Amino acid sequence: MRIIVPFAPGGVADNSARVVAEPLGVRLGQQVIVENRPGASGNIGTQQAAQAAPDGYTLLLGFDGTMVINPHVFAKIPFDTLADFAPVTKLGDATLILVAHPSTGFKSLANLLEAAKAKPYAYGTSGTGGTPHLAAELLKQRTGAQLEHVPYKGGGPAVIDVLGGQIPLVFTAIASAQQYVRGGRLIGLGVPGAKRSAALPDVPTFQESGLAGFDVASWTGIFAPAKTPPAIVAKLQKELNAVLQSPFVKERYATLGIEPVGNSPEEFGAQVRDDLARWREVVKAANVKLE
Repeated sequence: MRIIVPFAPGGVADNSARVVAEPLGVRLGQQVIVENRPGASGNIGTQQAAQAAPDGYTLLLGFDGTMVINPHVFAKIPFDTLADFAPVTKLGDATLILVAHPSTGFKSLANLLEAAKAKPYAYGTSGTGGTPHLAAELLKQRTGAQLEHVPYKGGGPAVIDVLGGQIPLVFTAIASAQQYVRGGRLIGLGVPGAKRSAALPDVPTFQESGLAGFDVASWTGIFAPAKTPPAIVAKLQKELNAVLQSPFVKERYATLGIEPVGNSPEEFGAQVRDDLARWREVVKAANVKLE
């Protein structure tokens, strides 16, 4: 068996697949390998998974940026999220965080929003069209804050620049910023998810800061090619959800800033459809485009 990861090794999406691959193989009695097929913001590997035989032996590590955002920011993509794939289960939610350099003087999201009504502030992310970028665009649309996007080639370089004071703000995965927030080198202004992160429990949610219903997390999940028999999808879902409950996986996911989920194909599919609709509106309003 193989899990196609449409990104290079080493990122949160790649590691979320690698953590579950070995224990899944043990439960299924066969080797499960992770196959990296990067390129075109995840579109190349995702297309290859869509074209694979629907026999349960090729799966896709689906990432929200690829599955529900790329269809709106690219003029044309080589797959159809709903038509070409069968959702198996959501692996987890990667918590995002908005952080500031201490020199800004910001102690809370409210401080930033008040200041950003008077003048614009630059924020870095892992790149144009990613979930952190669109979360910030949604924040702008909800509040009228003046925030100017500075895209980087990955969250790591963006965090390095905010540490050095080159930019005042970064929207990133919590795993790349948590050590600096704990050490006081960066200020955690808020997390946009529905609940606080266990990694940084003192950082409030956007909802606690007055933005009712603001709930954004970057998710990963497992998909099979569309015509995979329902019995195979059900078997994979059952075994993956058992893997996600193991102490080993929970511990490893915690270090990545991922909250394990494990839900039904129907529940996961419903979120995919909802997210496709939500990000369509945000992308359209922000006029985000990629070539």
